[in-house]
Amino acid sequence: MTLDRKGRALSALAGLLLVVAGGCARDVEQDPGAEAGSEQNVIVREGVNVAFSVARTGDEAGELVAGDWADVVFRVTDASTGEPIKGRYPSAWMDLGEAWNAKGERPMACKDRIATYLQGIVGVRPMIDLNSHFLLVLNRDASISVIDPAVGITGITNLFSQINLSRPGADWILTGSHKRLFVTMPVSGKVAVVDTEAFRVTHEIEAGENPMRVELQADQRYLWVGNNAADPGKSGVTVIDAADLAPVAFIPTGAGHHEIVFSEGDRHAFVSNRDSGTVTVIDVQKLEPVAEVATGTLPISLAYSPQGRAVYVTDGIDGTISVLDPGTHLVRHRIEVRPGLGPIRFAPGGRWGMAVNSAEDEVYVIDASANALAHTIDVGRQPYEVSFTHSFAYVRSLGTNDVGLIPVSELDGESTPPVTYIQVGQRPPGAVAEISIADSIIPAVRQGAAAYIVNQAEGTVAYYMEGMGAPMGNFRNYGHETRAIEIVDRTLSEVQPGVYRGRVRIPVEGNYDVAFMMDTPQFLHCFAAEVAPDPASAASDGKLAVEFQVPDRQLTIGETRPIRFRLADAGSGRPAAALTDVSVMYYRSDGRARKVEAARVVGGGVYEATLRLDSPATYYVFVGAPSRDLDYSDAAFLSLTGVPARREASPQ
Repeated sequence: MTLDRKGRALSALAGLLLVVAGGCARDVEQDPGAEAGSEQNVIVREGVNVAFSVARTGDEAGELVAGDWADVVFRVTDASTGEPIKGRYPSAWMDLGEAWNAKGERPMACKDRIATYLQGIVGVRPMIDLNSHFLLVLNRDASISVIDPAVGITGITNLFSQINLSRPGADWILTGSHKRLFVTMPVSGKVAVVDTEAFRVTHEIEAGENPMRVELQADQRYLWVGNNAADPGKSGVTVIDAADLAPVAFIPTGAGHHEIVFSEGDRHAFVSNRDSGTVTVIDVQKLEPVAEVATGTLPISLAYSPQGRAVYVTDGIDGTISVLDPGTHLVRHRIEVRPGLGPIRFAPGGRWGMAVNSAEDEVYVIDASANALAHTIDVGRQPYEVSFTHSFAYVRSLGTNDVGLIPVSELDGESTPPVTYIQVGQRPPGAVAEISIADSIIPAVRQGAAAYIVNQAEGTVAYYMEGMGAPMGNFRNYGHETRAIEIVDRTLSEVQPGVYRGRVRIPVEGNYDVAFMMDTPQFLHCFAAEVAPDPASAASDGKLAVEFQVPDRQLTIGETRPIRFRLADAGSGRPAAALTDVSVMYYRSDGRARKVEAARVVGGGVYEATLRLDSPATYYVFVGAPSRDLDYSDAAFLSLTGVPARREASPQ
């Protein structure tokens, strides 16, 4: 759950608990405030009709079983008129009823469970949270941190998991469903495929030489990867089938770094060639170049505007913004500004574009409806990135720790829009050795007025609510050098007027209580859903769980120490004995000093590996066993601290 949304939910809950009896679907008949519909999963209260259903995703009918992808749907209508109740932000949770029956002297009521969920207590979570999102933080080392912001706001902890890559990542992109993440790894020449349900790498795809920028078509068919190869013959784009996870074409386009955008309907791809001074236009259906357009000396960035129906190309040396017609493949107009241009982005809707100029400390506002320069705004020192929420443009600068906010609502006026500043950390981004090409600022929610901002120099992520004078707080990244940020959104979304859907994978069988809450109008109820066991899963070996047997997590620097752990079937608890391919990977929290050690069989599912910590730092320890499909990122990990050897007291 987003932090601002969580605050609304907490305040709404206080009022709801006073006016709503709550209870679970199995107790509807005893609820005097409820008027049951024709089905048990339809409820009418406070003038609101809520119909609940859960079914397999797609066209498959039949019984819902563990492991299925399922659509959890709430249809909310006005009880008197039948009209859909639109534009709401309901909350929902799914949990096994048995898990709560043992808590306290009596089963915990629906309203009490929701209050518990909203507290963000570490270790107290529903099995399925339909309000949550996770932050993915791309690190300079070969890892991605997974942060749970709903827990982190309590100040207890927020590192939910860690995804280990084989090589450091450069750029990334999520699928529209937020179920997969593609990460380019320039050193290995591959793209890592991350399952964002399990938070683990499932595939690595060959992606040409030095893959950097990555983009995904709107129809999700092809993934496009820019190859910044030194050899001009290998410099261009690799096209990957996003469903089959296999490369289908390499198209040489020209020398230099490549940016990639698509026209409406994914008819054409536009690829910039920084050192060649051109933009290559590619027919997406044929995967063949159809035009080569000279746009200037140094094309830096591309952006497509649906309102302008054009591709806008910034040139760093010429100081121009070329307006490229996607139909004729000709430059229809050039907007003259000043040399030093960098990235260009468009606000939601596509009318207002902003291009930064790090040499002049300026931002240029482009009106795509007129293909004209609307404003020149002085912002920060060396602005290098611009991102948008619905209300503001966020401008990040290399030379200052302040982030400039420009109100989008005031771009249509004749006067220069004002800039307000918020301080994010104590050090500017330019204090670090390198800046990622991936975004360091993203909107917190699709409809909200908030943002997450990476502080690369301090390894933190700030949460800022619009209207505040400063960020509300920071999330730590445990020693990693932070580069970029993404969001995996698992919230309910309004797919039709008054129809709110969440798509989830059901982890285990059982009788689920599905808690539903809405603040306007006020509504709180628990429905029921039954999930059958998966016969295929029951007949196969389960996943492994790791239990570390380490009484002291402080290791003396330079000394070797055996570390023991137990491997067992996650479902049955049976020990996984006599595995011959168990190993331990460990490294410092900054990603350096990575080592892999084979583990020895001790007996009874217990294994042992000898570790040596060489510096006074925190280390992360992971266990893998390929024969049981246990990847280093799959199970719980251990943290150890290297401490200096104790000095013997001097004789008196």
